[in-house]
Amino acid sequence: MLDHATKYQVEGTNVEVSLAKGDAATVLLHVARRFAYEIDMLRAGDLHGHTTHRAIGASFESNHLSGTAIAIRPLHYPLGADVKYTGMSESERIVVADILADCEGVVAWGGDLKPVKQSHFHIDVKPGDPRLKRLAARIRGWNDTPGEGAGSIDAFAPARRRLAARYQ
Repeated sequence: MLDHATKYQVEGTNVEVSLAKGDAATVLLHVARRFAYEIDMLRAGDLHGHTTHRAIGASFESNHLSGTAIAIRPLHYPLGADVKYTGMSESERIVVADILADCEGVVAWGGDLKPVKQSHFHIDVKPGDPRLKRLAARIRGWNDTPGEGAGSIDAFAPARRRLAARYQ
């Protein structure tokens, strides 16, 4: 648990989020950025990160206490919502599946958890896991290379769909 976290701006938006410093922030900012670019632009109040409030509705929400989780539009996709009627659309789920494939098992999505919370994403490896470090380095490489990473991905391309299917 963290007493306080660092504020980061999601590139390409006017939205800030508080997260644990380091690789976890790099990865979660990538998730939020891809959501903003490929699903819908984030607005003030759409993104929640670190909190010191210990009241949680599901055990996985405790990741917010360590600054290793984000909730994107938690009012749109609340804990336990009936995903058939109030959840993400099929095209939004395709993009999320592609984002998760990019993250190679390092990030868990609340749409795959019980109870469901499609707004929730958290780092799903233990501190020091080399997969987190490798993923963060890859994302930083994309961020430094024009035409790579968030903003350049077509989640609907057949090769991307095949890759995402392997992580579902």
